[in-house]
Amino acid sequence: MKMNECLGNTAMLLKKEEKEMCNLCSMHEHTLQQTMSTIQDTKATDIAAGGELNVIETATVSSTNEEESHYTNQVQLKENKIHINSELVKKENNASLNGNVIGQEESQNTMFPDNVENENDKQMEHMTAENTNGNKEEIHDVIQTTEREIQKTSETQREEITAFSTTWNIFNKDGNNLPKDSESLKQKNNIMEKEYLDVLSDGTDPQVSCYLTAPSYVLQQLECWISNSMSSLIVNDNEELVSNVITVECSDKERRIPFPICIAIPFIARYRGNYRDIMVKVSDKNLQSSYLTPNSLEGMKGSYKGTCAAVKVYKLGMFSVVSCLKKESFTVTKKGLTLKSSMDSRISLIYPPGVFSSPVLVQLKIQPVDPSLLAHLKTQEDAAHSVLSTSPLIHIQHPSTHPFQKPVTVFLPCSPHLDKKSLGAEEDQKRTASATASRITPIPLYFHRTKSASIRKPGNNACEAFRLLGIRSQDSGWFGLDDVMVRTTQSGLISFELYEHLERFIVLYLSPIVDNSPLVSFVKSLEEALLSTTACVVLSHQKDNPHKVVILVVSCKDLSQALRSLPLEGFGGLVETSHQFQVREGEQLLLRFTGNIFGSSNGKDYGKDYKLIFHLQRKPRLELQIKEVDEFGNYSCPHYKGSIVVYKVPREKIVPNLDQSLIPHENHYQLPICKLPLRLPKHEKLISRPQSTKRISTDPLEALWDNLLHWLAEELSEEGAEALTASLPLRRSTVQLIKLKHPADLTEQIQELLCFWKRSLPTSTDKLRLLARHLRKKAEFPGQL
Repeated sequence: MKMNECLGNTAMLLKKEEKEMCNLCSMHEHTLQQTMSTIQDTKATDIAAGGELNVIETATVSSTNEEESHYTNQVQLKENKIHINSELVKKENNASLNGNVIGQEESQNTMFPDNVENENDKQMEHMTAENTNGNKEEIHDVIQTTEREIQKTSETQREEITAFSTTWNIFNKDGNNLPKDSESLKQKNNIMEKEYLDVLSDGTDPQVSCYLTAPSYVLQQLECWISNSMSSLIVNDNEELVSNVITVECSDKERRIPFPICIAIPFIARYRGNYRDIMVKVSDKNLQSSYLTPNSLEGMKGSYKGTCAAVKVYKLGMFSVVSCLKKESFTVTKKGLTLKSSMDSRISLIYPPGVFSSPVLVQLKIQPVDPSLLAHLKTQEDAAHSVLSTSPLIHIQHPSTHPFQKPVTVFLPCSPHLDKKSLGAEEDQKRTASATASRITPIPLYFHRTKSASIRKPGNNACEAFRLLGIRSQDSGWFGLDDVMVRTTQSGLISFELYEHLERFIVLYLSPIVDNSPLVSFVKSLEEALLSTTACVVLSHQKDNPHKVVILVVSCKDLSQALRSLPLEGFGGLVETSHQFQVREGEQLLLRFTGNIFGSSNGKDYGKDYKLIFHLQRKPRLELQIKEVDEFGNYSCPHYKGSIVVYKVPREKIVPNLDQSLIPHENHYQLPICKLPLRLPKHEKLISRPQSTKRISTDPLEALWDNLLHWLAEELSEEGAEALTASLPLRRSTVQLIKLKHPADLTEQIQELLCFWKRSLPTSTDKLRLLARHLRKKAEFPGQL
């Protein structure tokens, strides 16, 4: 009965719109006739140039063709509406069997206002609902499409009528302005694509910021630049930035832009998987964000040979491409729904009939937990020793205004045997495993210990070993659901029934069973670990210029690859690596120089602090020029000494105005996370002496020693040189300084080491016998004389 009533209202609405269209057509024809007659009268009476009259005639003819085409479209729409009215009667019986979903879109917007993102997302949600509701949604879609076309046609007619009157008024005022107006009309239909370049502050070559597709007169007013300093405030939890942050603004604030316009942003996503998706994030000045699904992921666009995410936008602001957890949306009707996740077929939800009193939109996200991360947490917390394995962390969003009328059955993978096949082959989970591998105890040891303990305990079965923990909302905390019975359905799969809304939940497999309080602490640590990455700071000097350094922040997984790529970039000199630390996406690392060395990004302004914003897939780096503070400092050392102290600034402590420089004493409560030593060779001071006071060595023995050491340096191999260096009583800092002065010439390194060793000996020492003793001491190494 409700469906019949709605279909009747729809038929009445279509008839009403049909009458309005007919009235518009008649009014439009009348206005067109008046305009043409007025122009003809003017042509007969007005004295104007022949070129101007030709322009009027051309505009009139083209406009007439446009009017005829719009009138044809109106007739076609009218015929389509008559066909729709006949089809509605045919589909009435079939549609009434599937329930009432006419108000579905309005209910979705009411339940999740933050998730109403753009026209493409609405279409995706509509297609999802269409799969579950059948012919009802087809009817609803046809009705909405017809209404939009009617509205667009009416607006087009009004715009064209206004354009005719405006053109005629301008011609009456000044006949010379008519050609310019006709050109502007042509520009509105001239859609172009423009490539925008921007130069970053680090002095690198210009790079493509984005591509904009819009009318040519709009592109002339749009400005685009890279705003990577705002990236800390752009990303949220479970998001990874994979592009530059692009700001697009219009120079003419009063200019009306004909939205939508297309924007394509270059990006590089190094980690892709079934659980993550690429989205375009749009943020305004207040950092209120929405997400757009890319229309396409194009390659080889313009001068850029990578991948671009293209979307249609309806407002200007800051744009970025992020890798986030894939969101799966579906609609649960009164008849219920059985859903098997497309991301992981082992995860399914069963909504029985009558679970909701009206159609409800549900959103699902899945976050896998790598077993290596669990093993790492076991080495950090005592509460984790009783946890053998976990299910994925499930993020699910139900409308709070629709409580469960019946329990919902959930199926999750949670194998008590730590099957390697269930670990997932996703790259985004592999990097977490490798990042913590250096501090992980082998999993089989934990497995055998906990498994034997669970077998020896009497009365312990699979149902008692599983524990469900959940969180209702962001304001509430984690808690254990002791009244929910978790059952094992088959190998590696469990099931349980939910009686209330949970925003996030996870199942733990325990042996032996423990209280909820330590488990809650463990889940909080696990959730924090899923959002963090184990990283380190790398410092390297340039081979040919030790005064130029590069500073990298890389994950431990990418450390070996970063060290291999440094020599290819010319930074294969002295390399320093910090210890490992935990850092989250978007957190800032503040670099402060101490000691007798400071740095500059442009070679002029020394003594400043610098920051690096950590983004896992962006590989943050900073190239600086360093020099000594005091030329006469470190007089007791053969080189200048300093260090870089690294502080971590969490996202919660970052001020919105990122132009303001952050200084460490604002975060004095936080200790530095690491420190990197800096060394610079001292300058050779050239002292100008009179000819009579210049020292000239006439001792032939010194010349023999120089020739001997040079010959010995040429004969020694790299292994022999390392063995001899270890045998000679030289400081480690001296060896590093000599390697820094001659990074690519092994012969020069060995000769200078031997000369330094000879000069450090007393004059009365038998240097030749002592050198022979050192050579015999390491004679077992290859490459000796």
